[in-house]
Amino acid sequence: MYTSFFNLREVPFSIAPDPAYLYMSPRHQEALGHLLYGTGQYGGFVQLTGEVGTGKTTIIRTLLAQKLQNVDVAMIHNPRQSEQEFVQSICDELGVRYGERPSLKTLVDALNAYLLEQHAGGRRTVLIIDEAQQLAPEVLEQVRLLTNLETTKEKLLRIMLIGQPELAELLARQDLRQLAQRITARYHLTPLDALETGEYIAHRLQIAGGARDLFSPAAMKAVHKHAGGVPRLVNVICDRALLGAYSQGLRQVTPEIVHKAAEEALGKPVAPPRRQRDWRLPRLPRLPRPSLRSLEIGLAAVGLLVAGLLLRQYWPSPTPGVEPAPEVAAEAGAVPAAEPPVVVTAPAPAPETPPSVSQPTAISPAPASLPVAAPVTKPKPAAAAGVLERVQAASAPLSSLMPRLGKLWDKEFRVGNEKACRALHRYRLECLKGNGEWSDLSAMNAPAVLTLSVGGELRYVLLRELSSERAVLLGSQGSGSFALSELDPLWTGEYLLLWKRETDEISIGPEIRGEPIQWLRQRLAERLKRSLGDPLDGRWDAELREAVQSFQTIHGIRPDGIAGARTLQALSDRRGSPQLRTRP
Repeated sequence: MYTSFFNLREVPFSIAPDPAYLYMSPRHQEALGHLLYGTGQYGGFVQLTGEVGTGKTTIIRTLLAQKLQNVDVAMIHNPRQSEQEFVQSICDELGVRYGERPSLKTLVDALNAYLLEQHAGGRRTVLIIDEAQQLAPEVLEQVRLLTNLETTKEKLLRIMLIGQPELAELLARQDLRQLAQRITARYHLTPLDALETGEYIAHRLQIAGGARDLFSPAAMKAVHKHAGGVPRLVNVICDRALLGAYSQGLRQVTPEIVHKAAEEALGKPVAPPRRQRDWRLPRLPRLPRPSLRSLEIGLAAVGLLVAGLLLRQYWPSPTPGVEPAPEVAAEAGAVPAAEPPVVVTAPAPAPETPPSVSQPTAISPAPASLPVAAPVTKPKPAAAAGVLERVQAASAPLSSLMPRLGKLWDKEFRVGNEKACRALHRYRLECLKGNGEWSDLSAMNAPAVLTLSVGGELRYVLLRELSSERAVLLGSQGSGSFALSELDPLWTGEYLLLWKRETDEISIGPEIRGEPIQWLRQRLAERLKRSLGDPLDGRWDAELREAVQSFQTIHGIRPDGIAGARTLQALSDRRGSPQLRTRP
């Protein structure tokens, strides 16, 4: 198919929930954090909802791939069962033995005995129910009864309900209020925004071994418009678009190909996302009927106008062989009505990064008859040959840089790159991946692994020092000092750094209670130098949310009011932690 044409190892946009392709947007990180919380010692009852195709099942697969220690998981994929069939399915998943023709009581007793035995052995049991919005009310009541299986200190069965938004509506029923009150953490997974959609497309292309710029920035925007940020629809449209580009022999997907792919994939006509001229005439007020004399004057005026136009068309030009200059001011910047502006870019060694929110907005269309000069974007400067050689010498495989990054935190480990973040998790160190600028790295002030594009290949370096003009990189052949202007053409903007987690949570929001809230309240009070109520209050409130937003605004973080990984990293105590030793 098109895989060899685009130098891909495999199809990058399969709709199968493959954890290897999981793009961890901030919302996906928070969703996974909620599920991880649900498997912990104090986890209880977690609800995760999201629209069709937003990645719920993929997050579940990612959770299961974590190989959680001392945790047994029962996964229910088909919730359309009776009460007895439901409990029997749980027993089958966990390997609980029961006799022939068991009753519901026999099954529950056997399950309870199994859970007590596992608890005594230091193991936790988690029940995950996918498509939970299809559970019958009587089965949901049985779920509530299963939450009664507990010791004096903790629940024996941790339960996760995963479903579409209808699940929240179902649990809002009056007869299910007892079950809803037992849910300790809730999270709703929303679609990707335009920037995240571009990053998602580039991420999957890179995992499949292809170039990140197979889709032009405009094509990525078109994909987001048609898919609405829903990952499953993004996959379907992108797969069809790659096939369309392959059939035309094009090495890059254009917006026109995306429009056609969306029309075919979604099964309905899709209008291109461009502003069209509205040719409908406005409704005019009714005027009095003109007199015969008025009509004669009007017809005479029209005749003179037509004669003038004909004379202008056929009258010879005052300068032979030279067309008259268009009567359009250069500052007008008019664009044609039917065609989008053509952007001319010079080839650069680094692949294009996904479109940012600072992309120019569309200009109102002008009449199509006016000539237009296409705007030209400033190309990214090419790196000098000497810089390329020095960067190659400073680069190293990611699998060797991750242990070196961990060693800066006095943590040594020997695992593959894909398990590095998991290995560091037990030391309360978390990986923070992002896309930003030098100012972002300076603000976070922590050593980071940077992704560079050198000669069309991705290379990795360890950023150890950063000043206003220079950076020190550590690689396989020692360190090297570079001017930021030398690295700008090579750095893709991607980074990975570590931060010290001071609570059991990697995201703190309204669904969290207890010690993490107390820690957040006290730390914000210290940083903002103001009182935030009772420091021992372990409940989320409007004042705490406003404080989080204020802190985020001060530190250049998106003020969503949720203390996610980026916010917690900024709040963390950095004493004794490795820093970039930023110098003026």
